[in-house]
Amino acid sequence: MATYEDLTIDRGTDTTIRLELVDENGNAKNLTNFSASAKMKKTYNSTDSGDVYLFSTQIQSPATDGILNLTLTNSQTDTMKPGRYVYDAEISFVDSDSNTIRERILEGRITVTPSVTR
Repeated sequence: MATYEDLTIDRGTDTTIRLELVDENGNAKNLTNFSASAKMKKTYNSTDSGDVYLFSTQIQSPATDGILNLTLTNSQTDTMKPGRYVYDAEISFVDSDSNTIRERILEGRITVTPSVTR
C-alpha cells in the first residue's frame, strides 16, 4: 500500500522530492533493475496536457541504497496554475516470467503556491 503525503511546490522553482524507500524489515529497498514513474494532475481524470505534469525520476546510485528522486524543473512549475493537484509515484520491474510488477509507493495532494517574483 502506498504512503500518503501532502506536499507543497513553489511555482517557478526547481523541485526535487527525495524518497528513501525501505523494505518490510526497515532496510533500504534494493532498487536494482527497477524503473520509476511519477505524475501529477489537476484532477484524477485530467487528460488536458496543460493539467498533467510528468516528474523526471532518478534512482540514485548505488541502487541498493533505495533512494529515488522525483524532479520538476522551474520551467515546468512556472506553467502550473496555483492550487491543488493530485500525484502518485510508482516503481516497477520485470520478473523472471517477463511479467511487469508495479508498486505504487507514494500518493497524495500537491499544493502549488503562487509566485510574486517572476
